[in-house]
Amino acid sequence: MSQKNGSVFEVNKADWSQCRIVPEVLPDGLGADQVLLKLDRFALTSNNITYAAIGEPIGYWKFFPAEDGWGRIPAMGFADVVKSTHADVLEGERVFGFFPMAHHLLINAGKVNNYQFVDVSEHRADTAPVYRQYTRTTTDAKYEKAYEDQHLLLWGLFMTSFLVDDLIADSDFFGAEAFVIASASSKTAIALAHQLHERGRGDVIGLTSERNLSFVEGLDFYDRAVSYENIESLAADVPVVFVDHSGSGDVVNRVHRQYGDNVKYSCIVGMTHIGAAPRDSGLPGAEPAFFFAPGQIQKRTADWGPEGLEQRIGDAWRRFRDSSDAWLNVKRDAGEEAIERVYREVLEGRARPDEGHVLSMWD
Repeated sequence: MSQKNGSVFEVNKADWSQCRIVPEVLPDGLGADQVLLKLDRFALTSNNITYAAIGEPIGYWKFFPAEDGWGRIPAMGFADVVKSTHADVLEGERVFGFFPMAHHLLINAGKVNNYQFVDVSEHRADTAPVYRQYTRTTTDAKYEKAYEDQHLLLWGLFMTSFLVDDLIADSDFFGAEAFVIASASSKTAIALAHQLHERGRGDVIGLTSERNLSFVEGLDFYDRAVSYENIESLAADVPVVFVDHSGSGDVVNRVHRQYGDNVKYSCIVGMTHIGAAPRDSGLPGAEPAFFFAPGQIQKRTADWGPEGLEQRIGDAWRRFRDSSDAWLNVKRDAGEEAIERVYREVLEGRARPDEGHVLSMWD
């Protein structure tokens, strides 16, 4: 016999404005090597909307299966092990990883070591390993309890930005003298700007809305902030790298047409402009390419070894995390109504760029 143990947040995969909270039913007992995780809290940012936007091609919808037509958007969270039948996963452990926006998650644990374990459930078997890992906080050198909220809000997107920056640097910056970043107020864009600013290899230019222009101008990482309305004011006589976090075809079209063949590398990372028209085909300059973080992780793991990669990312992470004290205000909330309200704010582009939402199903 099973019973309702909590709830889980779902969205209609064909219309993300339709969302619902459904009962979560868990078995009374666990099978072999199963672990029941109680999700303490999670972050909800524009990154989660990107997961929905590319849920099919990248496989995000496979993480946590739902009824046909509905999806469970992954979120970065901290959880505690409340039950375990795996000999090497102990009750009371705290872990960090991908979760549904829910009370609990039941996984099949495998590939356990001192640092992490992996969900080896069949439905996640063909997703990238990094998306199935649950990091043990007791052995994670990046973890500090006092910074859990910042870890939730920034770590996952920082890792993406670290890898984008690393790819650019590893490619000798594609010969660029400036770096143009669209949706500059998004946290993933801010993390990339931080990395590029540290390198000092050229101006970092942030493209943003008029509403967020003053916020972007106030950050220390952009040499210049430009509203979308003024893209055509950009000096087009220098080679650039363009990184788009907006998903707006109009923005991509205009940047490419402004710089022409001086767009030496064009990278699509996020989709903060939900419902925007797609970009045109045959644009001048480098062909826009979607950035896939696991590919760069695999390359650098081979180049540097796992410990070398961890050390480099960890050092850069702490510098970026500490910088967030100056521009990020953490907003905590709890309960089903709060989750739906914040989700709609983020989906509709109403969330403030200087705020980060940390949520919990537990009232």
